[in-house]
Amino acid sequence: MHIAEGFLPPWHAVAWGAASAPFVVHGVRALTREVKADPESTLLLGASGAFAFVLSALKIPSVTGSCSHPTGTGLGAILFRPPVMAVLGTITLLFQSLLLAHGGLTTLGANAFSMAVAGPWAGYGAYRLLRGLGVPLMVTVFFGAFAADLVTYCVTSVQLALAFPDPGTGFLGALGKFGGIFAVTQLPLAVSEGLLTVLVMRLLMRSSRSDLVRLGIAKAKEAVAR
Repeated sequence: MHIAEGFLPPWHAVAWGAASAPFVVHGVRALTREVKADPESTLLLGASGAFAFVLSALKIPSVTGSCSHPTGTGLGAILFRPPVMAVLGTITLLFQSLLLAHGGLTTLGANAFSMAVAGPWAGYGAYRLLRGLGVPLMVTVFFGAFAADLVTYCVTSVQLALAFPDPGTGFLGALGKFGGIFAVTQLPLAVSEGLLTVLVMRLLMRSSRSDLVRLGIAKAKEAVAR
């Protein structure tokens, strides 16, 4: 993650593009509604996209044809819900493929599915589950960002294993190899991203607490207290 240009077989690239497209289309509609309903959120939307772009540009070589890095999608998923992050994440991946030669156009669908779709939904699910259990906000933010990062790489491992099954043990054997290699770099990166996202959320609590109250992230008293 990101999977490099031309690395996937053509029909895999097409299939992942088709799988990602409905989420991105739905996300465009959600983003449009968000901006129309709350124009004041545009700065925070831009900041969420920039956060994902900067973090996911910090790549560490991990597996042939791929790399490890933070994703930055957990923050946007928590603030604006996963559909919006599907758009921001895909735009991030497109810019990186064109400007940084990081990822690629042929693998954009696969990369978008893992980082802009699966990761944000997993992170948001973890965040909502823990919030529903009464866990303190910053703890839920940490686990939301942690899950968004780690699930991205789990999905990437599945994508690579499907494309390149092990000659002897097939899909499961390849999945174990790809997942094992990713885990060495990605587990500490996921923890680091969780901590960084908590730091950013604390800064937002101080500088943009009214926005967080409006978005339903925190209650007015909680926003003032933290």
